[in-house]
Amino acid sequence: MKTLFIGGVKSGKSRLAETYILQQANGLKPYYLATTEFFDDEMQARIAIHRQRRQDFFDTLEEPVRLLEILKDCRKPVLIECVSMWLNNMLHHEYREADILNELEAVLKLPCDMVLVHNEVGLGIIPDNPLARRFADLSGKAAQLIGQHCERVFFCSAGLTIPMK
Repeated sequence: MKTLFIGGVKSGKSRLAETYILQQANGLKPYYLATTEFFDDEMQARIAIHRQRRQDFFDTLEEPVRLLEILKDCRKPVLIECVSMWLNNMLHHEYREADILNELEAVLKLPCDMVLVHNEVGLGIIPDNPLARRFADLSGKAAQLIGQHCERVFFCSAGLTIPMK
């Protein structure tokens, strides 16, 4: 089963997705695929909070770009945290939009159970610069693709989930 947790920054989506996959894993220790690549002091603090919260409940994988390569032989549930950061990395490394979406679709077709975390960036104003607009557009296309492939979709706000699918 594929499940998406989508919401704004600090909506609770990561914590909710972690709890959800642990409940759905049927005693297996799921993978936690961390996609963050950029490290400044503030991002380091965010990562530390995530690491502390997940303790030893997950087998952690770290890969900022090659999701399909690292997951192609996956045989247990995986939490991808997060798709938004992965998209950011792909744009930073100058991947073409079509290649990014093809990679994402290939990942979504893998037979393993998967929980994906993604930031909803389309509820605000249109960004004021070309790169931010490109990211927002790509993020929206990715969200639609993920939503099509997922059996369950939850919108997250205020630490709560609203079932969408």
